[in-house]
Amino acid sequence: MQVKITLATIFLSIIIFFSGCNDDDTNYIPVYTDKPSFVKQTYTLGIHPLHNPKKLFEVYQPLVDYINKNIPTIQLKLEASRNYAAYNKKLFSGHFDFSLPNPYQTVQSLKHGYKIFGKMGDDQNFKGIILIRKDSNIKTVEDLKGQTISYPAPTALAATMLPQYFLFKQGIDINKDIKNSYVGSQESSIMNLYLNKSVAAATWPPPWESFKKDRPLIANKLKIKWETQSLPNNGLVVKKNIPKKLVNEVATLLFNLHTTKEGQKILKPMELSKFEKADEETYKSVELFLVKFENEVRNIGNTK
Repeated sequence: MQVKITLATIFLSIIIFFSGCNDDDTNYIPVYTDKPSFVKQTYTLGIHPLHNPKKLFEVYQPLVDYINKNIPTIQLKLEASRNYAAYNKKLFSGHFDFSLPNPYQTVQSLKHGYKIFGKMGDDQNFKGIILIRKDSNIKTVEDLKGQTISYPAPTALAATMLPQYFLFKQGIDINKDIKNSYVGSQESSIMNLYLNKSVAAATWPPPWESFKKDRPLIANKLKIKWETQSLPNNGLVVKKNIPKKLVNEVATLLFNLHTTKEGQKILKPMELSKFEKADEETYKSVELFLVKFENEVRNIGNTK
């Protein structure tokens, strides 16, 4: 009986084997590759409107390329926004995975699922500057009364809020004494001055330095008249659900950029010496300023 079972089993195995050897199997060719079979996870990096979209891509795409080269398991994509309102909408809805917001937006992002992991260095440059034409009759702050001043946006901290607070401390009621024109970008603010659409333009040092290089003939017609106090520079934030390992890898690359020639070349168009570590505590002085600004000057969301 045992022999019969064994023979039957062998016979059945032979049938199954030969039934599998059909014409289709003779055409099977295994595929071999050295490339990984996984699909890269895509993440979005949003930069607040430091420049117009075209200029922003020119300045920041090399940084994104550098990160993608050094972290080959991901695909980081740069995203610009046409103005501050569009950027704020994206940031506060959690659209970006990583982002570089101004300090006001940095603080606000904490309410919308983000955490701070770093910032731009050079805090001494995070200040407002007020430009006038070299042929202007503006001599004192008092001369601004009844005139138009251009700014990038109501939520631009260095380029709008700091200059408006400076004017307030100099005796200007910005809600009554002057006309505030929010024109969408740093370049637009400067160009409005050059085109005589405003008698003064507010911006901050990095875009002004960049503007001078890109449009020297226009910039030569303008000059800095006043400067404001400084605050901590733009922050680096990330959504809380992004893997900690990835955040650490990105942070390590950013914080060591200034130590290599390749990194220094990437930083130069940003008018920046380095990125550095930061956390929520870093921006306490910003939070205090924002409370003071809203209590004394205007509601930050008010564009009138």
